Amino acid sequence: MCGRYVVTYPVTKTNKLVKSAIQVEDTENYNAHPYQKLPVIKKYKNGNTLENLKWGIIPSWSKKKDFKPLINARLETIDEKISFKKLIKLHRCVAVADGFYEWKREEKNKTPHYFLREDKKNMYMAGIYENDEFCLITENASEKVNFIHHRQPVILNESDVNRYLNLELSGSNFLQECKKTNLSFYEVSKEVNKPTNNSISLIQKL
Repeated sequence: MCGRYVVTYPVTKTNKLVKSAIQVEDTENYNAHPYQKLPVIKKYKNGNTLENLKWGIIPSWSKKKDFKPLINARLETIDEKISFKKLIKLHRCVAVADGFYEWKREEKNKTPHYFLREDKKNMYMAGIYENDEFCLITENASEKVNFIHHRQPVILNESDVNRYLNLELSGSNFLQECKKTNLSFYEVSKEVNKPTNNSISLIQKL
């Protein structure tokens, strides 16, 4: 799963992809975490927008008091799950990021690592949304990184963002077939474990 990521200057980074940014500022967030409002790209008839949505979907059919928000959806079963099958057809979005964190488990220890594109380009993570909430879509991790964690977010190239948002195409089929990006990673400080810690030092290599 993906439970933390980094997003800096989202307005500047998406100015070629979106027509307008709605209440999104060029901030630096080095510890984006669930239940926080974060910038995502959505498609409308008159163009794409960048909006802040809350990370974690509480499905409309659930009893909201006892339902834990869903932050990830598995690509392999997204067309089957009642929580997601309508959303992948009708409500797609793309989360903007610099990179993401994942933890390697070794007995009782969990060591955080920071993942980014090898080419250092912007990261666009496929997602779905409902109302003002979103979740990220994940897939099996590539061979290079699966010894750290067996799952990773589905990462789009910038040239594929608009194609994924095109509802005339099958979302799940497109994500399975689109060209994958290579990732690099390195160990970072356990300070990232605390969501309130938020500084550039979190992505410094140890």
